[in-house]
Formats: sequence, C-alpha cells, structure tokens
Amino acid sequence: MSCKRSSSVPGMIALALAPLTTQAAGLIEDSRARLEMRNIYFNQDNRSGSANPSKQEEWGQGFLFDFTSGYTEGAVGVGVDALGMLGIRLDSGKGTHYNPQSTNRGGLAFPTDSDGRAVDEFSTLGVTGKLRVAKTEARLGTLRPKMPVLTLNDGRLLPETFEGLQITSRDLDNFTFTGGQIQRVKSRNSSNNEGMAIAGAGRSASAAMRSTSSASTTP
Repeated sequence: MSCKRSSSVPGMIALALAPLTTQAAGLIEDSRARLEMRNIYFNQDNRSGSANPSKQEEWGQGFLFDFTSGYTEGAVGVGVDALGMLGIRLDSGKGTHYNPQSTNRGGLAFPTDSDGRAVDEFSTLGVTGKLRVAKTEARLGTLRPKMPVLTLNDGRLLPETFEGLQITSRDLDNFTFTGGQIQRVKSRNSSNNEGMAIAGAGRSASAAMRSTSSASTTP
C-alpha cells in the first residue's frame, strides 16, 4: 500500500503542472521585436480669437523599438520587455512652438529647450519586468495601460507611458481582474517621468500618487 501511495503523488503533481509548463515555449523562443516609424506634422492656425500663439506648427520623425520576451519554462514564468523611443525634430520655430516663453511644458510634439524652442531630439528607454503564474501576470516598470480608469494617450509623435505595478488575472473564466499602483507618467511630448496629479487638485505633480484597480467581464 505504501508503494502505491508514493508512486501516485508524483503523477498527480505532474498532471497538475502540465498545463502551466506547456503554455510557454521559452524566454527566447517566444520573444519578438517590432520597429515602428512615425512621421507627424501639426499645423494649428488660430485665425481668430485670443489664442496665443496664433499659430502652432511642428513636424517630426519618430522611431519606436518594441521588444517583448517570452517566459521562462516552469510553473512560474519570468520575462522582460523593453520599449525604446526616439523623436527627431524636422521643423519647428520659436514662434510656432506651443510654449515659446517657458520650459515648464512642451509643445505639440516636442519638449521645450532652454531657449524656448523645440528640442532637436528626445528619447526614452523603458524596461518592464514580468512574472506569470497560470493565467495571472504581474508587470513592474514601464506600463502602457488600457483600462476604463486609466489609458495611455497615443495621439502624438511618441506615446505616453506610465511607471508602476500592474497585475492582471484571467484565471476565472469570462472575467478579467486588473489591479495595481501607478505612480509616474511620461507625457507624449516629454522624456521625463513625473509624479501624477489630478488637474486642479492644488498639489505638485511630484508629490502625487494614483492607485488604480478595475474588473471587467469578457462577453
């Protein structure tokens, strides 16, 4: 009787782990990379009213290198993703840059240099560590969330990114649960990660933090 019991336990463990280990081909085998190039031109001419400046115009070339790794084999899979972005100014004068008198904020597509003009180029590199158990994934580092409570803005030369922790679980059929804490944001016309704040809240952005959570059903 004792022999039967000892031989059956490893078999039960193997059956339980089989669905987990067969989901990932490997860290390198499942990796993929993508290079995206964007060319964007903005011309916003305020012909009437009190808008200042009266004309905003910028033209730039963007490059996005998006690397996504697979997961290591086993019950707990580990991986790492990377996102490199570069924006190059093709045309933008001091008179047509969105904020020519201050470096507190950028223009339509580019950050503002110390002389009030758009910078010649700006770049960022974001790294995300990830861990997967069954159908639950945790991501720490650079994030591109698309949730009802928080979603990235990708309407310029380079997309907006966030920094923090995000956990997504699909272990329960027809349900997706997402939770985490996102602390910092890199705007689409910036290369700096800044603390998050709600507009009009009266707090400095560097002192702000935002926690996010959501749950959704899959039809």
